[in-house]
Amino acid sequence: MAKNANKQNLLDDDTPMMQQYQSIKKEFPDAILFFRMGDFYEMFNEDAKDASKLLDIALTSRNKNKPNAIPMCGVPHHSANMYISRLVKSGKTIAICEQMEDPKQTKGLVRREVVRVITPGTVLDDNLLDPKSHHFLVSLYFGKEQTGLAALDMSTGLFKVTELPPSAENLLQDELAKLDPKEILIPENTANGNGAGPPALSGTGYFIQPVEDWMFHHSQAHRILVEQFKTKTLDGFGCEAWPAAVSAAGALVQYLKETQKSALQHITSLSTFSTQDSMMLDQSTINSLELVQSSDGQRKHSLLGHLDATCTPLGARRLREWILKPLIRLEAIEQRLDLVGHYREHLLERNDLRERLKHIFDLERLLGKISMATCTPRDLIALKNSLRALPEIQEMIGRCPLPAMSAIRDGWDNLDNLYQGIDEQIEDDPPLNIKDGGLIKPGCDQELDRLKSIMKDSNQAIANLEAREKERTGIPQLKVGYNKIYGYYLEVTKKNLDRVPDDYIRKQSLVNAERFISPELKQYESEITGAEEKVQIIEQRLFHEVRQSVAAEGARIQAMAKRIGELDALLGFAQIAHQQNYCRPQMDDGDALRIQNGRHPLVELIDPNQPFIPNDTHLDCDEHQVAIITGPNMAGKSTYLRQVALIVLMAQIGCFVPAEEAEIGLVDRIFSRVGAQDHLQKGQSTFMVEMNETANILNNATRRSLIVLDEIGRGTSTFDGISIAWAIVEFLQGPGHIGAKTLFATHYHELTELERLFHSVKNYNVQIKEWNDQIIFLRKIVPGGADKSYGIHVARLAGLPEQVLQRANEVLFNLENSEYDEVGTPKLAQPQPPETGPQQLGLFGEVPPPLIQMIKRLDLDDLTPRQALEKLYELRDLLKKS
Repeated sequence: MAKNANKQNLLDDDTPMMQQYQSIKKEFPDAILFFRMGDFYEMFNEDAKDASKLLDIALTSRNKNKPNAIPMCGVPHHSANMYISRLVKSGKTIAICEQMEDPKQTKGLVRREVVRVITPGTVLDDNLLDPKSHHFLVSLYFGKEQTGLAALDMSTGLFKVTELPPSAENLLQDELAKLDPKEILIPENTANGNGAGPPALSGTGYFIQPVEDWMFHHSQAHRILVEQFKTKTLDGFGCEAWPAAVSAAGALVQYLKETQKSALQHITSLSTFSTQDSMMLDQSTINSLELVQSSDGQRKHSLLGHLDATCTPLGARRLREWILKPLIRLEAIEQRLDLVGHYREHLLERNDLRERLKHIFDLERLLGKISMATCTPRDLIALKNSLRALPEIQEMIGRCPLPAMSAIRDGWDNLDNLYQGIDEQIEDDPPLNIKDGGLIKPGCDQELDRLKSIMKDSNQAIANLEAREKERTGIPQLKVGYNKIYGYYLEVTKKNLDRVPDDYIRKQSLVNAERFISPELKQYESEITGAEEKVQIIEQRLFHEVRQSVAAEGARIQAMAKRIGELDALLGFAQIAHQQNYCRPQMDDGDALRIQNGRHPLVELIDPNQPFIPNDTHLDCDEHQVAIITGPNMAGKSTYLRQVALIVLMAQIGCFVPAEEAEIGLVDRIFSRVGAQDHLQKGQSTFMVEMNETANILNNATRRSLIVLDEIGRGTSTFDGISIAWAIVEFLQGPGHIGAKTLFATHYHELTELERLFHSVKNYNVQIKEWNDQIIFLRKIVPGGADKSYGIHVARLAGLPEQVLQRANEVLFNLENSEYDEVGTPKLAQPQPPETGPQQLGLFGEVPPPLIQMIKRLDLDDLTPRQALEKLYELRDLLKKS
């Protein structure tokens, strides 16, 4: 109580300006308030303490050395964006409080208001925006029947909604992973004590923003949306019957209206989407296939980085969407492939179009800044220069004879009226700041032209006045000068002061001269200064009129930006296909997957001096449903698995693929369980993560899915791992089970016995060559299973000491001869079980001698005469050794 009373006394004793600050701060208690004072934004109290640490700037104080000293710090307004960027990256919210009146024209306290609140999801500063990715603000409403999800990129106006089953936490997490939201809004009643949100968001690391529950009420949300879009219902957007999605979307728009203090003119529509509209990719698959970023977190070494040959940010963002949401409709895939094929073959057409696209700036984000009134005159010129390229592009794509081009060509809009409006009024090389003047062309406003003429003629007028005063006073050294503090003046040296006329009024004294003002000079000063102020006012008014006329056509600009982005992405595919010698995949509705000489699109580029070894693939849902791939570490099993998955994904985004030939039946989902990781924040070990991801695959895969699994079961004991892996393969194959096409890489060569039990399981191994106790990786996938893992050979390549390798070989020999059990206890020291008669050789019994293993695998009926002869020779050599 004493603390609050002391604070109130402090407030009562403060100046009117500090009282104004405290009043505004109460409205934004959770934000750092940037309080405009002249040329600086000042921060006080706790805001100043936080900002000074995060920005590494000096912390001073108001009323220093007094009991009521107030901590403060500040940043220059002209460089504020740099500081705001750093604070937003730290997860802070910034409230920008501006002076709403000219201090020169105001007596007393200047009126101040918060004009915008900047949060991690609402930034418009180019320094904080990745031009090649969307910057999504997401809103979630957890209803009883559905979870509503709304995502909006305020910088571009892209707005989309969906509904998900409330029990499908994994599905929600997968969608959020694709959106990569910078801020998530949730109702306050769903936030836990830490404001972290429901379990589906725990441990995700997203910036969670709880907002008032009333924003999510359906009636309120519906009203705010129809007001925003100027419609009576939401039927035209396809979400009238989606109450949870409407609640999430309406709360998002309400939040933006409160924080941005703007009409949000560029948010003109929203679209609905369903997780069933495209190939479903879970977060594990996105990460393990390195679709949008590599394992080291870089975009450059991901599939997205490799395929990005786009010329515009519009195309780059479109490409990212396509990779994360591959198509599942054959017709749409074929249309993209048709266009990629056309421009792959027509090199000159492709190059000409790409050259024109390079002149197009980011139309969507330019519109965002224009609509939010944060643009500069140069942003309007960037828009105009972009529009200049549209007629040429229209003419070029008009020559493409393919029906698939109609989706881009039909409804093409060159936005001529916007180009003319900007071209007629805004100077081609305007200043960066509208207050600097000189941004409106002559002929746009008569009064503006008259005032500019006065300013233009002022220099000559001042020169004429100086000449007349020299002649009138007889002072040849007299001169007329100007500075920002004193304005215009007449300067006379002290030795000529006796010649100064009576109508001169002393203005300033210097060491060797005196400065005066005369009635005539004062009149000139008044006219010139008045003209400058009036010019600035008129130019700002005309600039805002142009800006508003552009913002009013936001929907047309967005429609053209979408067409440009799609065209750019397709031309990028054609460029990559030409450069990397990719082939067009043959797509159909069947279940076959046949790839001839397929290559990994990224690995083949690592070392140009070492040729990549291509491999074939043959999978279907009947005879070749599960491929068991064995071989040593580093032989290339994981690369092969990823390469097959990436080829299928590339085909279904409409891209040519790295292979000589490819026949691909449509896939509804790709599941990839490749690589090891843990989720320590969720209390999950590597093995638990592995089992969670495997369970997700087994519970959600269909017959039309593609599954790639690598080393399932390696996180536990050997026998447990083998047992789990064996059971998984059984579950995947054959009638009555999933029946999905599956590549299963493993070190458990015992799993190769599955081929004998199931006709749909086929064994393959990565071919190697042993030479002088060394192994040479041939990188070729060949039929048949490996009978050992070569782990000690790989350990030698890694540089383990020779003593360790020798002892490992001894232990391995003992294990292979069953001298030890699975936990390492010598069997000779254990009591022997009583005789029970002959025992059948089984999967988990004693490991038989090499000769018996050879005889078990010997099946001459399925071999050609030459293969049978080779097997007999191999058996002869083994008998000699025995």
